[in-house]
Amino acid sequence: MASTLFRTKSIDRLLVEGAATGEGTLKRTLGSGALIALGIGAIIGAGLFVRTAAAIADRAGPSVTIAFLVAALGCAFAGLCYAEFASMIPIAGSAYTYSYATMGELVAWIIGWDLILEYAVGAATVAIAWSEYLNKVLEFVGLQIPYAWCHSPFQVDAVTGAHGILNVPAVFVLSALTALLVRGTQESAWVNNLIVITKVSIVLLVIVLGWGFINPANHTPYIPAASLYTTPEGITHNYGGVMGILGAAGVVFFAYIGFDAVSTAAQEAKNPKRDMPIGILGSLVICSVLYVLFAHVLSGIATVQDFRSTGREASVAFAITKYMTGYGWLAKFVTVAILAGFSSVILVMLLGQSRVFYSMSKDGLVPKFFSDLHPTHKTPHKSNWFFFVFTALFAAFVPGDIVGEMTSIGTLFAFMLVCAGVWIMRVKRPDIPRGFTVPAVPLVAVLGILTCGAMVYGLGWTNWIRLGAWLAIGLVIYFGYGKQHSHLNAGA
Repeated sequence: MASTLFRTKSIDRLLVEGAATGEGTLKRTLGSGALIALGIGAIIGAGLFVRTAAAIADRAGPSVTIAFLVAALGCAFAGLCYAEFASMIPIAGSAYTYSYATMGELVAWIIGWDLILEYAVGAATVAIAWSEYLNKVLEFVGLQIPYAWCHSPFQVDAVTGAHGILNVPAVFVLSALTALLVRGTQESAWVNNLIVITKVSIVLLVIVLGWGFINPANHTPYIPAASLYTTPEGITHNYGGVMGILGAAGVVFFAYIGFDAVSTAAQEAKNPKRDMPIGILGSLVICSVLYVLFAHVLSGIATVQDFRSTGREASVAFAITKYMTGYGWLAKFVTVAILAGFSSVILVMLLGQSRVFYSMSKDGLVPKFFSDLHPTHKTPHKSNWFFFVFTALFAAFVPGDIVGEMTSIGTLFAFMLVCAGVWIMRVKRPDIPRGFTVPAVPLVAVLGILTCGAMVYGLGWTNWIRLGAWLAIGLVIYFGYGKQHSHLNAGA
């Protein structure tokens, strides 16, 4: 039985499949500068504008800046491992495909199931953030969605005591973007570039204009003494000290999700051995500097108590409106621009989820339903609508903090397995050509596992239980369906 559970898919077969779908004929056109730009565009997103405030309020206070550096370190190690895999196995499916070729079917299933937390639950997290900023935009024109209809039933307004019922705007944006995906609508290059420029501009404007409004008292002490903090939802976290920083690193790790997009371009790099590490590390360094400065300014403008109460939602706009006198226009610009940026992030996450399950369906591990294509649009429309229902349930009924931390812990776990996979592949198949080779393996792989593992540890036992329960459900489905229908185990 063990031999079938850990049977790997051959690299030769993967490459043949990739060539058959046109994915094995990539042109080497990207230099290191283009890869850095790609990374910056993928990295800066919802996490920075939403999860930063949660990390300040619940975990680390102003020392959230240190948490960003810890998260960046884990991403650097994992990103290098992703780059080696992408240059060796340039096939759709991301970490799922890599693990199928290295650690076998059972681990591949676990990774594929785990990636739902990164893509589908991640899309729900951003949809909840989209809802928060939509309400802020409506406030600018004198309108407001009632608290009950833009929050989950587990949330209570700290000021009025109102209870949430259903997050309608989050469900709306998920349905609209799913409909776009079904039709096969793609964003044009210039729109993507415009969104990237806008996001970077927001970060720079907040840093430059907000620096003069920093109150030194909000940064004292910079690393708060270790204690416990219980959120309005009744969840207790370690606050301050080392555990607070590690927990905050796990929370703000969400802000780095997307950097692995650089690794997927390994087959298009002009000189992958030189360009890949420059692209990955360069984009991470630039974004980390921007993130640290942004978090330093945000935590200096507003107080921890602000982010625990009225400033928890749409935190950037809140801090500007309350403390940066004369910059009301900036709050409005930031809010509208973030709303547009969130939309593109949700679209990409939903697209990524459908690609992973499309690959798993082609391998027989999930029903054919997930790889059925629309007769006209040639998109996996059934899969798209299935995941709309799934993400909508999370977005409508679960608080943003919980789904955000589920996304982070799921992605961190996947990164740990990718780091292990590179090490295993070096031992098992050193003969396979690699466009890029991670230096100092197994050291880099081990450091990646340890750093990501430390962030998983810092997220606390409630998130460990959620991850364990999620993986247990996945194993039941695998042994109940996937193993019996696997094309590889059937000898297909």
